[in-house]
Amino acid sequence: MNHTDIPKIRLRNQQITGSHISSPKKLVGWMGAMQAQDYEMVKWAIGMRLPGATVNTIERAIEDGDIIRTHLLRPTWHFVAADDLRWMLELTAPHIKSSMQSRHKQLGLTDKIIAKSNRIIRDCFSNGQPLTRKELVKELENAGFRNEDNRAAHLFLRAELDGIIGSGPSQKKHHTYILIDERFRQMKTFSREEALGKLARTYFSSHGPATIEDFIWWSGLPVKDARNALEIIRKEFISETIGSQTFLLSENLSFKKEKSTVFLNPAYDEFLISYKDRSASIKETNQRKAISNNGIFRPVILVNGEVAGIWKRTVQPSKVIIETTFFKKPDHNIKEQTQEAARQFAVFLGKEVEIRHSKF
Repeated sequence: MNHTDIPKIRLRNQQITGSHISSPKKLVGWMGAMQAQDYEMVKWAIGMRLPGATVNTIERAIEDGDIIRTHLLRPTWHFVAADDLRWMLELTAPHIKSSMQSRHKQLGLTDKIIAKSNRIIRDCFSNGQPLTRKELVKELENAGFRNEDNRAAHLFLRAELDGIIGSGPSQKKHHTYILIDERFRQMKTFSREEALGKLARTYFSSHGPATIEDFIWWSGLPVKDARNALEIIRKEFISETIGSQTFLLSENLSFKKEKSTVFLNPAYDEFLISYKDRSASIKETNQRKAISNNGIFRPVILVNGEVAGIWKRTVQPSKVIIETTFFKKPDHNIKEQTQEAARQFAVFLGKEVEIRHSKF
């Protein structure tokens, strides 16, 4: 393996090329977790990896509870397969809670207050129906909780980490929460060592080739735990050293020449955000064009696994306008493939497409 092989192998392992996975639940389960703070874009992140999927396919999986959006890595919003929620939270939540203690102290959120908040939040779902964020905030305020400094957001996050609530189906474009125990009565659990091995195995299978530093970044685990996880599964993977970096990848990969590919990847897509070192897929001179100084990951145009530009969409009732901006002028073949990628996105949304090109 050489450095130019890395993005091409990642395209396959991340199911962007050659995917045979048939459902959102199986896809998210294969990936482990998929970053999801941009709710509309993550639907495309899942959909572009599922042949024939539409936005309705993804929304049905959310409505049916096959996949759940919650905070469980680093922490930020991620989609996770319902079967994996409990064991993954048990593994990652303790470290996240510990990292939040200082901020909670500043806000006056003691263990006693958090326990009371959790009880109130749980009781809010007595009728079994999803509740919007606004409705939950009102219930907390009625119980005497103050919401200065966005305290409610911290209490909701803690309730997620405690496995009490998760994101539910949308209601008239408003996000909702659901009670986890009410919706999902049976979930897998593992010993800590088993969970460490499963998380590492999942990451390196679906995201490899990747380094231990990449896994530490993606998982948010303490360094010691991440290294222990790696030792548990190391013999199951091939190690390849390039320069000073050691990459792990699956044993069953063949290094064959791939035909030229163009993809429109969404904002915060796993293809970029799940690695600490992104140099295999984006030149240093282009990083600030695709990733802002404050950590905003823009939608990117991938050409053979390398970021070649950015794109944005404007969704209208009957069509979607796709505007592409390449870092350098693309040839005719790349333009044609970009237009086809834009059409695929429009088909996913069930709309017509208008394609525009602009320059930096």
